Amino acid sequence: MRIAIPTTGSRGDVQPYIALGVGLQARGHQVCVTTHADFEGVVRSHGLAFEPLELGSQLLQATDTGDRMLHAGSNPFTFMSEFTRLRRPLLHDLLRNCWRACRGADVILSTSSEFLLAESVAEREHLPVVWASLMPLAPSRFQESCLFPQWPRWLPGSSAYNLGTHAATGAGMWFLQRKELNRARRDVLGLPPLSVDGSIASYLDPRLCLDGYSPHVAPRPPDWSDHHHVTGYWFLDHDPDWKPPPGLIDFLAAGPPPICIGFGSMHNRDAVRVTQIAAQALERSGQRGILLTGWEGMVKLPVSDRLYSVEEVPHDWLYPQTAGVIHHGGAGATAAGLRAGVPSLLVPFMADQPFWGRRVYALGVGPKPIPRHKLSVERLADGIRCLVTDEDMRRRAADLGDLIRAEDGVARAAELLELHFDGGTAIPVVRNIGAA
Repeated sequence: MRIAIPTTGSRGDVQPYIALGVGLQARGHQVCVTTHADFEGVVRSHGLAFEPLELGSQLLQATDTGDRMLHAGSNPFTFMSEFTRLRRPLLHDLLRNCWRACRGADVILSTSSEFLLAESVAEREHLPVVWASLMPLAPSRFQESCLFPQWPRWLPGSSAYNLGTHAATGAGMWFLQRKELNRARRDVLGLPPLSVDGSIASYLDPRLCLDGYSPHVAPRPPDWSDHHHVTGYWFLDHDPDWKPPPGLIDFLAAGPPPICIGFGSMHNRDAVRVTQIAAQALERSGQRGILLTGWEGMVKLPVSDRLYSVEEVPHDWLYPQTAGVIHHGGAGATAAGLRAGVPSLLVPFMADQPFWGRRVYALGVGPKPIPRHKLSVERLADGIRCLVTDEDMRRRAADLGDLIRAEDGVARAAELLELHFDGGTAIPVVRNIGAA
């Protein structure tokens, strides 16, 4: 099959789809990943075809709108509003580029960020669409939308609330960009406008759905239909030719395993203050630390016997060598921390990050998450002490890491895709694996 995967976001959003593409290509399929131009190198280095969908992920997030989106916290309406405001001026180009990348494909793997584009291009080219998501988004009475806060457990009415959050997510994303998308459909694809409920109806259509996370972390809701599968994570290991900085090797060898703190692509308005909080919390808790400064999430500090700063290091290499990890709760960082088998403390900024923080805490493999706007030296120091001293938590994290490493989410997703398009009628469903 010729498979097109349009996606946008940070490195953690894009990398799992590269992993899936690599696995599919190894099985004889042709895969084109279309995403931000600044990821062209990593896509092509893994032997996949590449088409640019948009110029720069980091540049977009550094805009005022991108900054407001990143700091939306647990407010889903603020996040959806800023996300769609960021995309609306780009929709014509995004749709045109997505169409160019998907022409000639046999199937489009529709990611959560590019669902509306994929549906429109599929309509124009008469192509099937398979849902491929890194988070649980399908409606369920048993689970809220991952963009919304959890309903209080002691209060009745959770089923109605959960379904309502999914309806609000789908309707919000659609109505906030309906006018611009319909204009782009007309101008770029020559298609009629979607009706008021057209996009929402297609969102609920039965189709093959592949969710790329572990059922041990977020169990499959019992009311999902049999076409919806939780496959396990889609991991892309670091390049075997990559070499860590010599100073980092020396730092790791010079003392006990450190705490790793990094916020990935989440740039901070006050990166200096956040860095000071991290350094003081490490000192107060008596721990060594590695700061991953990333996309201006923190600033580099001078190297000492207790602290090492580096912009970026592959998580699959670094995390297993630490005593615990502290990150923003993106799907990719969360997956890497859990796979490493060390405890995780999440500091959510926006979108699905609070959801993953709740899951880590509920599974007992990390302390209660600290929302970004509540981050302080005292709270972070307490969290670090918990990461290091809670032996039950450390055991649970190690056990969960074993389970995740035993999965092969890429192979499972590829098998399901092939069965679906080869006419297989009975695709086995894995139900309710893992702790609730």
